[in-house]
Amino acid sequence: MIHIKNKKKTLSVTVEEMRNFAFNYIDKFAPSKQQLKTYLLKKYLKSKFSSLNKSNISDLIEIVIEDLEKSKFINDKFYSDSKAKSLIQKGASINKIRNYLLMKGVGEKYIKNTIEKIYSNNEDQDFFSAIKVCKKKRIGPSRDNDNRVLFYKKDIGVLARSGFNFEVSRRVMDLDKDEYLKIINLL
Repeated sequence: MIHIKNKKKTLSVTVEEMRNFAFNYIDKFAPSKQQLKTYLLKKYLKSKFSSLNKSNISDLIEIVIEDLEKSKFINDKFYSDSKAKSLIQKGASINKIRNYLLMKGVGEKYIKNTIEKIYSNNEDQDFFSAIKVCKKKRIGPSRDNDNRVLFYKKDIGVLARSGFNFEVSRRVMDLDKDEYLKIINLL
């Protein structure tokens, strides 16, 4: 049996290896800065042959992240805008978008800028997103007129759990079938 000694990695080799892991992860998932940090930290804490102290790993991760930010491979502003756009297309509320971005570790200033952009494009975005949810889940104005009164509270609850406030939910629920169909055709 041949024994191969575990050669200690030099700092530059470790940084280059970490950068390669980061590039592969960015290529697959287009993550936020915090998601990439978490991934790299888990990757190196799990490794059996880590020759570095556990405290030095976080410093190396910071170096790699800063380098990737300078070279524009990761950008939380772009991440925030693109995720918000895709969530709006799915019918997410502003509250849901804000919470999603916070959960992904995006900075508060980027979230605030993204929300301001959404409001500047359409200040009644929650209303139209709530209509998309009604269409998708077949609730509220998309129900038959006979069943709307029976399911009013349930439908308001569905909209509330989707992140819409009571005023927006009530406005959507009080739409006539004809108005609802006109708005759906515009969307």
